[in-house]
Amino acid sequence: MGTMQIDVTEDSFRLAQVFTISRGSRTQADVLTVSVAEDGVVGHGECVPYARYDETLASVTGQIKAFDGVWADLPDALTAGAARNALDCAFWDLAAKKAGVRVWDLLNLPAPQPEITAYTLSLDTPKKMQMQAAENAARPLLKIKLGTPDDMARLEAVRRGAPDSRIIVDANEGWDADVYADLALHLIRLGVQMVEQPLPAGADDMLAEIDRPLPVCADESCHDRASLPKLRGKYDMVNIKLDKTGGLTEALALKEAALAQGYGVMVGCMVGSSLAMAPATILAQGVAFTDLDGPLLLAEDRDEPLKFDEAGVHAPSAGLWG
Repeated sequence: MGTMQIDVTEDSFRLAQVFTISRGSRTQADVLTVSVAEDGVVGHGECVPYARYDETLASVTGQIKAFDGVWADLPDALTAGAARNALDCAFWDLAAKKAGVRVWDLLNLPAPQPEITAYTLSLDTPKKMQMQAAENAARPLLKIKLGTPDDMARLEAVRRGAPDSRIIVDANEGWDADVYADLALHLIRLGVQMVEQPLPAGADDMLAEIDRPLPVCADESCHDRASLPKLRGKYDMVNIKLDKTGGLTEALALKEAALAQGYGVMVGCMVGSSLAMAPATILAQGVAFTDLDGPLLLAEDRDEPLKFDEAGVHAPSAGLWG
């Protein structure tokens, strides 16, 4: 076995338009690209450091550079998060390339089939969100970013703009129990199929005390398998993101554990390139909701981007990942 070399670089991808959630706006996706080289073969992974979890480009870069072990050391060396994700996915890519097979072959899984992905509408004025919805009304599944005092007007506007699309809602921890209880029946009336993280992760116990007339999905409250015991009675679904679980390895284990405990599964993403989404296409097979639209929000992408069409998001080419 040759000497292993790990490199990390910062990359930025321009967004097609300003992307806004309840916490703020951005005009580009800033990511870290990890390369793991051994015996002349290079594996790649991508992560998106997230300020909500006290991650920065610099802090995550430091974690990656400090890692000097082998793949099996990752769970003990790094906590679940962006740094471990990029490394884990790079190791999977490296292993597949060295074996001359695809990652799903290593996992003894069938080749991923296309999965319909949600398309996220950025938080904006009701008028502009209606315009966004109308422009994307042909998409079967829309995701709306909410979490402000004016959410009903926005939701009504989106439904007018896209009368036939399925809708899911992400409040990004922006509501309290009273607001959610007031909105829930209106969400159902407007055909919303699921609400994601309505209450702050540290203040979500009320979800066990109030009616949940439509499925509630844990995002910020669910990172890896260790999160599951605290979700009982409060959530109906979990949103699995590679940057939260610390890579594909833990994400697959979390999916299996969540399904075994009766949770529905959503597979989501941060705003990153096709390289970040590629491993998640394996994870997304057969789940209730797939939200891997990061590349659709970009004005530029990797050299071999994921394919998106009416069938959904396709498995990556070997030249991209895995």
